[in-house]
Amino acid sequence: MDAEGIEAGRRRWQARYDAARKRDADFSTLSGDPVEPVYGPAPGDSVEGFERIGWPGEFPFTRGLYATGYRGRAWTIRQFAGFGNAEQTNERYKMILKAGGGGLSVAFDMPTLMGRDSDDPRSLGEVGHCGVAIDSAADMEILFKDIPLGDVTTSMTISGPAVPVFCMYLVAAERQGVDISRLNGTLQTDIFKEYIAQKEWLFPPEPHLKLIGDLMEYCSEGIPAYKPLSVSGYHIREAGATAAQELAYTLADGFGYVELGLSRGLDVDTFAPGLSFFFDAHVDFFEEIAKFRAARRIWARWMRDVYGATTEKAQWLRFHTQTAGVSLTAQQPYNNVVRTAVEALAAVLGGTNSLHTNALDETLALPSEQAAEIALRTQQVLMEETGVVNVADPLGGSWYVEALTDRIEADAEKIFEQIKERGRRTVPGGQEPQWPITAGILQGIEDGWFTGEIAESAFRYQRALEKGDKKVVGVNCHEGSVTGDLEILRVSHEVEREQVRVLGDRKAGRDEAEIAKGLEAMIAAARKGSNMIEPMLAAVRAEATLGEICDALRDEWGVYTEPAGF
Repeated sequence: MDAEGIEAGRRRWQARYDAARKRDADFSTLSGDPVEPVYGPAPGDSVEGFERIGWPGEFPFTRGLYATGYRGRAWTIRQFAGFGNAEQTNERYKMILKAGGGGLSVAFDMPTLMGRDSDDPRSLGEVGHCGVAIDSAADMEILFKDIPLGDVTTSMTISGPAVPVFCMYLVAAERQGVDISRLNGTLQTDIFKEYIAQKEWLFPPEPHLKLIGDLMEYCSEGIPAYKPLSVSGYHIREAGATAAQELAYTLADGFGYVELGLSRGLDVDTFAPGLSFFFDAHVDFFEEIAKFRAARRIWARWMRDVYGATTEKAQWLRFHTQTAGVSLTAQQPYNNVVRTAVEALAAVLGGTNSLHTNALDETLALPSEQAAEIALRTQQVLMEETGVVNVADPLGGSWYVEALTDRIEADAEKIFEQIKERGRRTVPGGQEPQWPITAGILQGIEDGWFTGEIAESAFRYQRALEKGDKKVVGVNCHEGSVTGDLEILRVSHEVEREQVRVLGDRKAGRDEAEIAKGLEAMIAAARKGSNMIEPMLAAVRAEATLGEICDALRDEWGVYTEPAGF
């Protein structure tokens, strides 16, 4: 780009910055020296390819969504928590909020993630152990007791049974007297990544997509601030994908959901702002920063040029980040504090909109209160002490970071083409399908391509660790330590017994006719192809359990079996 074009962009940025609200904070160095809100080429310089870097707050958003960066609004501190029963987790949430957390993120136990009730024989030994047990709307009501849902943003990390769990959340808000149209937060709902990586699915892909489409319609019409879909790369990366694979598979999943919305006749400029993303922040500092910057650029370009989005909000890639659980080690666990801090800093320098920092003891158990506080304080130290909030995209223009950003983008585009090619195989004559990315994703799931690609990447990394080419401190180098054993949080099995007892009492006191009516209406809507959210809400209001709702859908749609791979 020539000098005139660069200066025109600088003027556009300045106008946006001047018009935006800024936080009342000290944006100077520790020594008291003032810093500019953004830095770019020197006046009069021309920079080849600068249009791919640009200025914060304008297309292609490589340098961030907002002209002000974090001067306008810092990232949301959103700590992921859940264990035991709803009452225990409610107390942890109050602790997080009191300590300065800005939002909540719900971790569910395995039975809930799989759409099973706590009294299901397959839930034995798992209730409350990897997250909170939620069986019905009554549990959700307790989970957020004395936490006004109209005033706090809430993220829920669940995909297979996400829609009935969201209905329970809506009913809990109603019981608080909250106008649900005011709700703000994020539901994961991303079923593609379950087939690709995490493996917590309930039904075959097509009926899952039917439910997701219903949810997108419902939120687009009635809960405009709520984001019903958080497209998740986190679990893809944790399964062993490379940074480029995480980015490409995640954005491809996002494109698939855009195609789903378009296939429903929804306006892309209306529903696309309801999509958000969830990425892993791994320990390779610069690669992660480049990944986040490339993600914004790719998404904006595809949304504009491929899917016809005309508004900036529809082109924005908003994302939450969680530091890499897979990078944490059981050996020398206090090293995990350092890893988490580095990963969190990469997320911030990459422009994350919200952030969860893992606790040092998460390889051993659910976080203790002390470990959870250290994780929270890690973000607060970054936000309050380091000066990283002072300048938008402070590494923009770095030769290394820009080269990495370009490389990851190019690698992702190659993967997109591979996905589209798989879709073409489903059409006679190899023609382009109507919804090419969706067709490619479904074919890649069915033939095990995604799983195989991730497994190969994980194998290469494991071999590098075993050979010593990649180092992990405390594991394959610097193994001596004076660290003693940690005190870790253990969830009592009494929690499961009590949860099952309470569930039994609730079932005994329900109006079974109302539940049957709601479930029958839900299945009737599924058969007619009409929106299922309202009848599902009716069943939830009558205290139908998660297992009852999901079992009714399993009976109607069947269950999914993954293809064998060798």
